[in-house]
Amino acid sequence: MTLVHRLLPGPRPHAELRAAFRWPVPEHYNIAVDVCDRWAAAEPGRLALIHKRQDGTVERLSYGELARRSNRLANALQAAGLARGDRIGLLLPQCPETTITHLAAYKLGAVAVPLAALFGPDALEYRLNTSGAKGLVTDTEGLGKIGPIRDRLTALEFILSIDGDDGEARDLAGISADQPETFAPVATRADDPALMIFTSGTTGPPKGALHAHRVLLGHMPAIEIKHEFFPQDGDVMWTPADWAWAGGLLNIMLPALRSGVPVVAYNFRKFDPETAFDLMAEFGVRNTFIPPTALKMLRAVEAPSEKFDLKLRTLASGGEALGKETLDWGRAELGLTINEFYGQTECNLVLSACSAIGVTRPGSIGFPVPGHDVAVIDPEGRVLPAGALGQIAVRRPDPVMFLEYWGQPDATADKFIGDWLVTGDQGVVDGDGYFSFVGRDDDVITSSGYRIGPGEIEDCLLSHPAVKLAAAVGKPDPVRTEIVKAFIVLNEAAAPSPALEEELRAHVRERLSAHEYPREIAFIDEMPLTTTRKVIRRLLREQV
Repeated sequence: MTLVHRLLPGPRPHAELRAAFRWPVPEHYNIAVDVCDRWAAAEPGRLALIHKRQDGTVERLSYGELARRSNRLANALQAAGLARGDRIGLLLPQCPETTITHLAAYKLGAVAVPLAALFGPDALEYRLNTSGAKGLVTDTEGLGKIGPIRDRLTALEFILSIDGDDGEARDLAGISADQPETFAPVATRADDPALMIFTSGTTGPPKGALHAHRVLLGHMPAIEIKHEFFPQDGDVMWTPADWAWAGGLLNIMLPALRSGVPVVAYNFRKFDPETAFDLMAEFGVRNTFIPPTALKMLRAVEAPSEKFDLKLRTLASGGEALGKETLDWGRAELGLTINEFYGQTECNLVLSACSAIGVTRPGSIGFPVPGHDVAVIDPEGRVLPAGALGQIAVRRPDPVMFLEYWGQPDATADKFIGDWLVTGDQGVVDGDGYFSFVGRDDDVITSSGYRIGPGEIEDCLLSHPAVKLAAAVGKPDPVRTEIVKAFIVLNEAAAPSPALEEELRAHVRERLSAHEYPREIAFIDEMPLTTTRKVIRRLLREQV
């Protein structure tokens, strides 16, 4: 029996991979069966999950154990009233219970609603009420946030805690303990709803992007491409990204389990680059997804390959443009090419680099992944020629594409121009077919007739030794339409000064061009970031 169902045949020229690809999406498909139950039936002792706790102890779970525990929980949730189509919130960090709850929900035909552990009460109230979640699984920390808003969560019928019964919440382990270890998963169709992931809210109120079970299959070609024909013998996956975000859940946790590859879980209360390197070394992590902001923090660690016994085979990153500085660092310090990829909550992982087949270019986010039709289009939906700035768009149907914004049919319709899903991201395709990300529609700066993407400016600023984090936005200007304003978080050894401001301006002016340098600079203590570690430029624009 072949359990690793790769969607790509192996290393081939990119054009050959695209030409030969066909989506193997069956009529009936259930994520939990694919990522857990088929492995548990064939190799129940196979290692699935490695969990390092805060106290340093390590728990290892097999596929058989995941199947038994998710079956017991599915039975318990069914007894609590959760049924097919109902929504259940997961307010949990990286831990086994997060995986088990996802699997139980999918087996029931329910809809999982991942919630980031960093969310505060207002953010949780909005998402739980918007989704109409009937149940919630959380921990002690989560209960502390839910308590003040409990009376306002109108649809919520029950709460389970992984840390024990506290009166309001019932103990998850306790209600599962006496349940049968077998459960017949609902025969879901590939197009049936499976999970609802809320958008980051960088440009407005978050929307619940509803995805079908097929979304996991839609991710797999890009997983195989960006991790250079994953899986391979000895692969181990990990990411610092919260499993509540598509980047953690659909880029790492679920694809790893589907591929029979152990996934490492660790709850970073605050990301620490030294701890990250130590974790990768301890568990022999070979494949990782690290968001750009975290990568920039890792760069602060000197000579990581000498200091840590790293086994990295692939490193992928996406969410914001990386820039040449970070790519050069990856090659120099880690000995590998960071494969940059592109996607968004509504339609993730549609473009990717792959150094193994020569698809990589500084400043580019790669080629369309096999199976995805991606283009740069104009406002009328016409495909633009090479070199023209327009909006990155993905043609439907596509298994990775969302079903709808929950309860927002008008917003769902506005996401499309004909059959093109418009991403809201400006981009360019060069003559060789490489895509480059320029910026969000409202992030692109118009100055003296020039259209300026913030990423290149930010990358240039980051190459200065005094700069830890940087973000560029447009400030209204009566003469130039907008000028570039930079917000900068300095490294600990640096201090704000007029002289440093001028030095940074010159740094950009000399390395980029006279029209791109920041005419204004503001030094700030903390950069506003989403839970997915993207810069919230909207908040910065409000300060200009």
